[in-house]
Amino acid sequence: QVQLVESGGRLVQAGGSLRLSCAVSGGTFSSYAMGWFRQAPGKEREFVAALNRWGARTYYSDSVKGRFTISRDNAKNTVALQMNSLEPEDTAVYYCAAEPISNILSVLTTPQAYGYWGQGTQVTVSS
Repeated sequence: QVQLVESGGRLVQAGGSLRLSCAVSGGTFSSYAMGWFRQAPGKEREFVAALNRWGARTYYSDSVKGRFTISRDNAKNTVALQMNSLEPEDTAVYYCAAEPISNILSVLTTPQAYGYWGQGTQVTVSS
């Protein structure tokens, strides 16, 4: 059974930084494409960032490009999201997602592509 546990969310002022972490247990972590998504109240879940199995290929939504950085540590079975220059519009519950995939180059950017999800961590950015 694959389990994902996010941590690091909290209240932060606009312009500040946060680092979210997702710990993955079960299965073979290095075989998973990984992604971060977020969902604000009343809105659909939206893509934030993703990377391929080895972390060499990354992809970001236009709204976070240049401010957020996704990374993974295959030795520690973790994926991180470094968030800088936070804006009130970044307020949301942030979810980590995993999907086993054979193609080592693939980066998955839609929620439907992922089969495993964490419970989410709340990020609130005050103005």
